Amino acid sequence: MISKEQFDREIDLIIVNAVREDVGDGDHSSLACIPESAGGKAKLLVKDRGVIAGVDFARKVFEYVDENLEIDVLMHDGEQVKQGDIVFYVTGSSRSILKAERLVLNAMQRMSAIATKTAKYVKLLQGTGAGILDTRKTTPGIRALEKWAVKIGGGENHRFALYDMIMLKDNHIDFAGGITGAIEKTRKYLAEKGKALKIIVEARNMKEVEEILQCDGVYRILLDNFTFEETVAAVKRIGGKCQTESSGGIDENTIRRYAECGVDYISSGALTHSVYNMDLSLKAIND
Repeated sequence: MISKEQFDREIDLIIVNAVREDVGDGDHSSLACIPESAGGKAKLLVKDRGVIAGVDFARKVFEYVDENLEIDVLMHDGEQVKQGDIVFYVTGSSRSILKAERLVLNAMQRMSAIATKTAKYVKLLQGTGAGILDTRKTTPGIRALEKWAVKIGGGENHRFALYDMIMLKDNHIDFAGGITGAIEKTRKYLAEKGKALKIIVEARNMKEVEEILQCDGVYRILLDNFTFEETVAAVKRIGGKCQTESSGGIDENTIRRYAECGVDYISSGALTHSVYNMDLSLKAIND
């Protein structure tokens, strides 16, 4: 996984690029009708139910836009919220609040939706011993936000990108001429480059599981689109030699049954690619 320092850099890049995209050469709506000296106060109002996420990100956005803005946080990342709750107040330059508004809302609405869905999946897995993982099926440019939201919801991050873990999937295996060849070439590559990356190998059937088990250095076997019965058999055959992960079309109706097959992890792209934004708004307060 990437370091905290690298993750923080990703967040900073998101903020810089998002403000550039949204503001350009100026928020002319605010510049046109709000005096530079005007001060104001706004509240982040919840109009939905779920797990709030993105509060710490909002703080970073406000600080980037105007370090003089003051944030009074009432509810923190990971807390359950309901309609009518106030998450925080922000006070300071009216222009600055409006400049940051859309980025804060866009990010928090999506992050909260992801955190809410993740928390639901985590609850479905309680007592099974299996963890829920995200995937790389994220929105281009804001992967760090979406993976942050998964963590807030109680899930775990898979690899962040192509550079922090080896994952040999069906196309890698086919292009490399087979499982054994792909694994051997990967281990040689890592040794030559002096990299200590974990190796995950995808299996499409029990025959491929057997071949993977004949190779050394595999950290986890990904059981892709296995049936419940095949998953039970694969977990038994692997016998703890390496970790196991189920994936492929798993949803809230099947996730617990897959977990009860004994796998260590279940990965779901739906955590990030199939969510509906939580309804939030940033409302000005007129004293």
